[in-house]
Amino acid sequence: MTDVADINTEQKSGRGLGRILLPLGLALALGGAGFASTWLGFWSPTALLAAKKPEEAKSEAMPQVDFVGIPQIVLTLAGPRPRMLVMTVKIETDQVHKPEVEHLIPRLLDSFNSFLADVDPAAFERRGILDIIRDELATRAVFVLGKAAFTDVLITEFRIQ
Repeated sequence: MTDVADINTEQKSGRGLGRILLPLGLALALGGAGFASTWLGFWSPTALLAAKKPEEAKSEAMPQVDFVGIPQIVLTLAGPRPRMLVMTVKIETDQVHKPEVEHLIPRLLDSFNSFLADVDPAAFERRGILDIIRDELATRAVFVLGKAAFTDVLITEFRIQ
């Protein structure tokens, strides 16, 4: 009977050693991987701890954006009953290209009016027409202004009366 008691104590002591070595081995492997990744230059712990300067954070967060207002577009829609489309658009650009955009407003108005006059009046009743019109106006703005001077088209007013 004493032999059985000795076997149980020997098995318990071996399992206890394995429970201690497994977390130690994992900790050493993770520490080695962390050291290797910093030594190879994948990341730097000092860069994580260093605080950003407030001036750098402000310059990264706020780009210099300007909005150029286009005169209100009023267009009579064809059809059995007289209706009018009233639309106000702003062009998003930067401060460098703002004078160029202001100078080319007549060409923008011409291209916008010619597109809007060709739209079928029944299309204004459909869902998603505002997104289609915005995309088409943006395409025409790129043709007139070029990609460098143009960022986006903002429709600030869209009414059908």
